[in-house]
Amino acid sequence: MGAMSLPGSFSPSLRGAVDLSSLGRPAPAPASAAASPSGVVLDVTDATLEAAILGTREVPALFVLWDGQSPQTKAALDNAVAAAQKVAGRVRVCSVDIRTAPGTAQAFQVQQIPVTLAIIGAQPVPLFAGVQPVAQLDAVLDQVLQLASQHGVTGTFDARPAEAAAADEGADLPVAHALAYEAIERGDYAAAVAAYEQALKDNPADADAKAGLAQVQLLQRVAAADPAAARAAAAERPGDVAAQLLVADLDVSGGHVEDAFARLVDLIRATSDEDRDRVRTHLLGLFEVVGSADDRVVKARRALMSALF
Repeated sequence: MGAMSLPGSFSPSLRGAVDLSSLGRPAPAPASAAASPSGVVLDVTDATLEAAILGTREVPALFVLWDGQSPQTKAALDNAVAAAQKVAGRVRVCSVDIRTAPGTAQAFQVQQIPVTLAIIGAQPVPLFAGVQPVAQLDAVLDQVLQLASQHGVTGTFDARPAEAAAADEGADLPVAHALAYEAIERGDYAAAVAAYEQALKDNPADADAKAGLAQVQLLQRVAAADPAAARAAAAERPGDVAAQLLVADLDVSGGHVEDAFARLVDLIRATSDEDRDRVRTHLLGLFEVVGSADDRVVKARRALMSALF
């Protein structure tokens, strides 16, 4: 996962990109995890890290890693929340307590705590270590939003406190969708898949369920993958359809969407019959993950039609 560049004088505190491979297959998050009092905050655990990163394809996020046993480090989180509330709904704050999310801390490869970074479109943007005042964070958020806009990440979310949002949404949210969200939160991707499949059985035209199913299936496929081994296998066996599909999944989950699409379009040109149809179907599923309106999907659809005909 390559890092984007953010203009300014902030010093990177990360040794490299986020390495999700260290998580392996995480244990479910504890059911007693406290809800965040502010709607801009998402509490991230080892089980929900991948979902949180995928969410940055729609809304940019500040990831704040702090230590629950070192109260002074929480100031970095509090200041990030105060700044994010000023642009409510445009930047999410992801809270990572390294004491309860050790795998996430390892994945980010940080050198000191607290540390703050942005993730935009599933790609990391190193920011700074330590605690910065809210006034300085205002300028940081302006730059994060500018960079996000340049990469087409311009979504918004309901930034009201969780209780207020839940009161409005609870009545309208289909039961199957609510079950899927709960399953994702605890890292149970199989249950989330089943919930979305039920939603589509109830309403085959449910576009949100179709997109959610594709996204959770991607998480399910890459959860136990060893990225280095997968890429080595794909390089050694260019005609191995399964190996190529897995690397395409890893590329999409890591934000390298165009690389994934190009790999599969080339594979369609090199295959035939059942293998070709398998690759085409997989590619269409990745289109659902990224979103049909995304320019990269539009471009890849044209390439797919050219490869097929």
